[in-house]
Amino acid sequence: MYPHERSLVKESEGKPFALIGVNSDPKQTLLETIEKEKMTWRSFWDGGNTQGPIAKKWNVQGWPTLYVIDAKGVIRHKWMGSPGNKVLDDSIAKLIVEAEGGKKPDSGKKPEKDDGKKPPSEKKSDTDGGKNDTR
Repeated sequence: MYPHERSLVKESEGKPFALIGVNSDPKQTLLETIEKEKMTWRSFWDGGNTQGPIAKKWNVQGWPTLYVIDAKGVIRHKWMGSPGNKVLDDSIAKLIVEAEGGKKPDSGKKPEKDDGKKPPSEKKSDTDGGKNDTR
């Protein structure tokens, strides 16, 4: 799971996304894992056992348990065990778009400016969603 988490963090850099881990392993094991797995995201230590204060407060009953929380702090998904990378990625991507105000991911193209010099037949129609674009 760590390689996929690492890729999520890298791919979501600069976007409204944060990965936060909670680890119930003994502290030394956690420190070794952070170094070995090159974890760049925050991972809290939960007391070194499965009955730590965070696990109790969040009602964690199996490992891993994943929560996806939206930009407003609302739990949108909870999985005991991995839901699979695609399900996780899709749920996160949808919430990132939502948090960015519903805009679609940047396609790399710059929007055209209407400088008033193009004849009306070459401008996208505001009423047809650009379907009759003659360019």
